[in-house]
Amino acid sequence: MMSAALIFDADTLLCRQTETGWQPVTATLPASMQACGYEQLGCVLLSADNLVNPPDDTTHQAQTLTADAAISHAFATAHALLPAAIMPADDAQNIGDCAFIAYRQLISQLSAVDVGRLNQALQLLRWQAETQFCSRCGHGVHAHPAGERAMVCDRCNLHQYPRIQPCVITAITRPNPDTGAMQILLAHHRRYGQSTQPKRYGLIAGFVEVGESLEQAVVREVGEEVAIEVTNIRYVSSQPWPFPSNLMLGFRATYARGDIVIEEEELTEAKFFDVADMPLIPPIGSIARDLIEQVAAEQGIDLRHHP
Repeated sequence: MMSAALIFDADTLLCRQTETGWQPVTATLPASMQACGYEQLGCVLLSADNLVNPPDDTTHQAQTLTADAAISHAFATAHALLPAAIMPADDAQNIGDCAFIAYRQLISQLSAVDVGRLNQALQLLRWQAETQFCSRCGHGVHAHPAGERAMVCDRCNLHQYPRIQPCVITAITRPNPDTGAMQILLAHHRRYGQSTQPKRYGLIAGFVEVGESLEQAVVREVGEEVAIEVTNIRYVSSQPWPFPSNLMLGFRATYARGDIVIEEEELTEAKFFDVADMPLIPPIGSIARDLIEQVAAEQGIDLRHHP
């Protein structure tokens, strides 16, 4: 039985340019490798059990990826697994008519199921590469012999599983104090870079801390980053995000009081924008974009073609 594997180089995926855009390229894994167990360094199995389109998902294309494994470019090269039509070049970022394309660039082109598969692959490859020693005794670890997704220590039997980091991301709204038009709080994050023109703005987000609820995390992050208070906090939806292994938990909230004072280590600017007149916002496929589009749709504004 032959299997197909997606080929990654850090946070990028090997794709081929087609008339409809970039399409992922797969490598063929022989049955002999499957018999030895895929869980070798640089090679992981993917599970499709939980990768199902939500029943109300109308924003993505049909599923196209059929790969059931993921491998690193180094693994593919070492085991001569690159497709025959692709000849490795000195620069790994450009291989024949193919290139390694950033995950963020692909999420707007693929189905929710396909994006989930890429997300899972990125997180598992990174987890595997970063889990080579026992965190308790320092001994080397190996893949679970029964195929369970865990790295096992022979010395103390500690099982280390992939860890998910919960993060809250919040769309904060209010009526324009002068006109009554609906506004949303958007911030320019330093991670977007200072030279980007026009500036891209996003939502307030941050990691959940030990001992706090998700709602408490929303209040704290908003207070830390923009120094305002919010009310009417409500959960909307979630999205896995592989940078590095986050689960983004999307919330809506209403501005209550306070003047915006930005946390300058995180942000360069934050202000309320009228929903009908917004700047460059996060790309399609991200939960930030979904939350912003939801606010706009409630005002009868379609942002599907907004940059």
